[in-house]
Amino acid sequence: MTNRWTPESWKTRPGLHMPADYPDARALQAVEDELRALPPLVFAGEARRLKDRLAAVEAGDAFLLQGGDCAESFKEFSTDNIRDTFRLMLQMAVVLTFAGRKPVVKVGRIAGQFAKPRSAPIETIDGVTLPSYRGDNINGSAFTPEERTPDPQRLLRAYNQSASTLNLLRAFAGGGYADLYNIHRWTQGFADQGVGTQYRELADKIAEALAFMEAVGVTPETHPDLSRVEVFTSHEALLLNVESALTRLDGATGEWFDTSAHMLWIGERTRQLDGAHVEFMRGIKNPIGVKCGPSMEPDDLLPLIDALNPDNTPGRLTLIGRFGHDKVHDRLPRLMKAVKAHGKRVIWSIDPMHGNTLMAQSGYKTRPFDRIIGEVKGFVDVAEAEGVHPGGVHLEMTGQNVTECIGGAQAVTEDDLSSRYHTHCDPRLNADQALELAFLIAERLKTGRLARSAAA
Repeated sequence: MTNRWTPESWKTRPGLHMPADYPDARALQAVEDELRALPPLVFAGEARRLKDRLAAVEAGDAFLLQGGDCAESFKEFSTDNIRDTFRLMLQMAVVLTFAGRKPVVKVGRIAGQFAKPRSAPIETIDGVTLPSYRGDNINGSAFTPEERTPDPQRLLRAYNQSASTLNLLRAFAGGGYADLYNIHRWTQGFADQGVGTQYRELADKIAEALAFMEAVGVTPETHPDLSRVEVFTSHEALLLNVESALTRLDGATGEWFDTSAHMLWIGERTRQLDGAHVEFMRGIKNPIGVKCGPSMEPDDLLPLIDALNPDNTPGRLTLIGRFGHDKVHDRLPRLMKAVKAHGKRVIWSIDPMHGNTLMAQSGYKTRPFDRIIGEVKGFVDVAEAEGVHPGGVHLEMTGQNVTECIGGAQAVTEDDLSSRYHTHCDPRLNADQALELAFLIAERLKTGRLARSAAA
């Protein structure tokens, strides 16, 4: 790689999984020009603040909770859905904070997570071949020529939906909805459903702590920060024409920031060292991530780290493992060992969703809850064995009561999948499953914390 970087220099590199079959190139160019003139969705100062928060995660002083939709859609866009996912993240964060005794950095897969890479560019059904569905900001999911034709106007609709989503998130985060006492009451309701003694015990302990705080006068009225939270946004940087169009020069520092989200990540399918996605991401100053799958070796990972974080800046780079419950113990240790041996300042997080997908007999893609929690536990086990901070989790989840992943305390079965299977792409944890996962992670983090205290 040369040191010369511009928001457009990615065009000199091979780029995968970006649609090239727009029927009207001039219409696409006009939309990209319009995006360049539109206001930023997020601001450089916000992205820098997230990097500071993530530096605390890298140091072992905080935990990263990253979650949200597999792929946002136009159809499911509503105030209620945004509110419910936001509320779920807050509930999970309170449980994880209490058990881990560390702040939780909350980053949503939201306000921009539309496009998805596909294993094949075309799809054939009953002898008819059409372009694959790539996400609502590119084409439609219905299997018709009209829907499957990429439409650049969808990029503008996605921008506007992202702007509206951010407005709602900012209002919820600072307008009293995120009151710590409210969050606990929601979580207490889950624990009262009879899903497990350990959940009720932890919820009761949080209640006792809040009662003590209230007794000594620490309330949202006396301490307004108790009713405000920080929530950041993220998505996979897949469509580089959109990402570069929304990249702005920060006049205060002379640095480039992708203002489509606070944090961006490179997917498992687009992490080629000489590829367009790595070229684009190396030049922006946002916090960034890289998905690390079972095929990755240390010789693949270390050059990527050098390219994306050459100054070894804490909080800049998050490595997001996605191995599968049956591979995490085999594939992750060598990566952690090599990164630690070379003194690389990175955050380690785990995506327990993508490596645990299977096809049910009913024909629905699903993910068993026990495999998801198995990969998370394996991640924590490996990290502790390697002397590395298990820094976070990266989840596909929704605040809706869907039936897309099987298992969990409420026991979603394969027969249940058809009742409320709403995802536009991959299966998501529903609210109860995600909160149950937070309780289980909290117990595991608590066990590790107590063990370290005893050893000290």
